Parts: sequence; structure tokens; C-alpha cells
Amino acid sequence: MNPPCGRCNKPVYPTEKINCLDKYWHKGCFSCEVCKMALSMTTYKGFEKKPYCSMHYPKTSFTIVTDTPENLRLKQQSMLNSQALYKEDFEKSKGKGFSVVVDTPEMQRVKKTQDQISNIKYHEEFEKSRIRSDAPPPENRQDNEAQPPNPERFSQPVGQMRPAAVAPPSGGKRFQAIYSYMAAEADEVSLQEGDLILDVEPVDDGWMFGFNQRTGQRGLLPANYVRPV
Repeated sequence: MNPPCGRCNKPVYPTEKINCLDKYWHKGCFSCEVCKMALSMTTYKGFEKKPYCSMHYPKTSFTIVTDTPENLRLKQQSMLNSQALYKEDFEKSKGKGFSVVVDTPEMQRVKKTQDQISNIKYHEEFEKSRIRSDAPPPENRQDNEAQPPNPERFSQPVGQMRPAAVAPPSGGKRFQAIYSYMAAEADEVSLQEGDLILDVEPVDDGWMFGFNQRTGQRGLLPANYVRPV
């Protein structure tokens, strides 16, 4: 026996049967409940076992529960039950959250080892900070990286002394500092990039003698830190 259509209640034959929403439909009867637009198995939306198009699909709304005396009583009862359970769990867990560590010889050995490691790390950090504090200013360090000084300045052969700062006769050449330099000895002059050096005379390989016009100092200066002007 052929089942009835969900809309017109007429028999639905197998050639035109659509099985959807727990009902059988004619292809022409399977349409939106509001606008009667024909639907298919991919375009319909079901609500309370009735087909709708996406435009007229009923929107679900939420109901607001009023605070009636009965609801207030139930709410208060739930809060009391929660507090009672919290206190019960607290009493059960009391004394179980912490454990006393016995100061055994093994624990003392571990503690002593940790203290020694901390002291070693402290001394390492202290030595690193002292090395950083003894390093030259950033401008000199950058200049030294860009233009390494003459190796003869730091490695003099045994028995060979650096030339003494003896003032040559005036009328020497004019040079300009291209790098900053911090004097390391009392007979040297410090330089800043752009300083004008007057009365410059070569003294030895890698060293010159001159007068710094900016500071008014006269003495030795590295030859690879200046250029003629």
C-alpha cells in the first residue's frame, strides 16, 4: 500500500516519492510552509517535521526564567550544598597537602652542592662583569674592530724599547684623526675622529709625534689612526 503525502495526504507512488522528515512527499508537495517554494533534499531546512526554505526558517528564541520564590529557594539550596561539599573536602585534605622534609645527611649534601654551584656561578658572573667594565669605550672598541691597531704597538721584541716622546722641530705635516683612540701611556695623546693634528713627524714604524689642536696635548699617536690633510 502506498503511503500518504505529508502535505496533501494523497497516496505517494514510488516514482515520485521523497522520504524526508519521517514522512513521504510528492515532489511538487515538498515545498516551504510559508512561501511554497519548491525544495530539494539539499535546500530544505526542517523544523518540527515541516520543510522550510532558508529565508523563512523559524528562528529559535530563548525563554527567560523568572526568579520565582521556588527558583530562589532551589538556588539557595544549591549554594548551601556547594559550601558543605567544599568544607567537607577541605577537612579531608587538611594535613595532606604538605609533607615535612627530614634534614638527612643526604639532603645536607645536596644542599651544600647547590650552594657551591651557586657560588661558582656568582664568581663567573662577577669576572664577566669586571672584564666588561675594563673594556675600552664603545667608540674605541668599534674603531679597533674596524681598523686593528699596529701589532708592534702591543708586541715589542725583547730588549727593544718604545721610542721616547721627544718633540721634533716645528713645521711638520698636518694630519687628521680618522678613528678615536684613548691614550694608554702618559706620553701619548688621545684622539677623537676628526681631530686636527699639527707638526706631525714620524718617530718609529707605526708611531708619530704630533700636537692635538683640540686638546692642546703633544705626544705620541698611532700612525694608522690618522691620515694626511
